[in-house]
Amino acid sequence: MASAPAAMRTSQNPEDEVVVRLDEAVLADGLADARWLMRDAVLAGARWIVVDLSRVHSVGSPALATFLSAHRVCRARGGAVVLRGADRRTRDMVRRTGLSRVLHLQGGPVGGGEKRDQRGGGTRDTGTTGANLRRPLWA
Repeated sequence: MASAPAAMRTSQNPEDEVVVRLDEAVLADGLADARWLMRDAVLAGARWIVVDLSRVHSVGSPALATFLSAHRVCRARGGAVVLRGADRRTRDMVRRTGLSRVLHLQGGPVGGGEKRDQRGGGTRDTGTTGANLRRPLWA
């Protein structure tokens, strides 16, 4: 089991918001650790769960399913799940699957403008925010 920090509260109200920071160490052995962090946040009564993905290169569809499961509980409480700092590949997958209507995207990876992609030599956009993702497709 990875020695990653547990969910961190960002508010005095325990039912308000919980930030779950994910990194490569948490995801190294699969999604079990991430699922436990999300479960702990839900059981703590969080209405809003902010998943910080700024230290993760990308997440796959099983991770999105985990976030969606937590979102169902948060939505019933009047909140939601927010993905903060997701890379371009993750943001594209969220848009393609239609989950952008359900999961909120907040910002891109830390940094500004275009940066050289270390994996493939291309460029990636790090300045996109999720504000324009909640528009209807016909607008």
